[in-house]
Parts: sequence; structure tokens; C-alpha cells
Amino acid sequence: QVQLVESGGGLVQAGGSLRLSCAASGSFRSVGAMGWYRQAPGKQREFVASITSGGTTTYADSVKGRFTISRDNAKNTEYLQMNSLKPEDTAVYYCNYDFTTYSDYALSSWGQGTQVTVSS
Repeated sequence: QVQLVESGGGLVQAGGSLRLSCAASGSFRSVGAMGWYRQAPGKQREFVASITSGGTTTYADSVKGRFTISRDNAKNTEYLQMNSLKPEDTAVYYCNYDFTTYSDYALSSWGQGTQVTVSS
């Protein structure tokens, strides 16, 4: 079993910053790509950012220059530093990991979500 636990969400004023964390626990051989997604009320879940095992990052256009994704492979943890937050960033943020099990199966797991609310 693999579990992802997110933390760091909350309420912040526009222009402020938050840092999200997502830690993995359980039994697995390795972690591949890690990513962040978000879902605003009444909207579909959308991609925010990702980082490969080698450190290559990709961002949605809407967050480029404001958000930074990073990872600590020793801790199986990823982070999302969010600066210059806007009200339109308000959403539930989900982390997603790609795993390889000890039986060499590829799995993808999601965190439970953490609420980010940006007030104007």
C-alpha cells in the first residue's frame, strides 16, 4: 500500500505565498514523476506542475513564474512553493506520484487534497 499525505494548504490574501508538501509512505521500489493538480469548484481537475525523477520541471502557463515544484528523493516528498497567489488559484490541490512496486508494476497514486483559498 502506498499513501500520499499532503499538508500546507490554507487561507492567504492575494499576493501572498504558501508552500504545499506531499509525503509518500508505504512499500515501493522507486518513485518516478511527481506532480500537482488542482480542482476549483465546478471545474475539472487541471494540471499545475510536474517534476521527473531527474529534476525536469513542467508548469501550466497559468502558474509559470509564480509556482516552483521541487522534490526531496531521500524523503519521497515533493513541494509546491506558490508565490504571488491570485484569487483564481483557489482550489483543492492534489499531489500525484508515479511508483514502481517491488513486483515491477507501475502505479499512480493521489493524495487526499488540500484546500488553498486566496482572498482578494
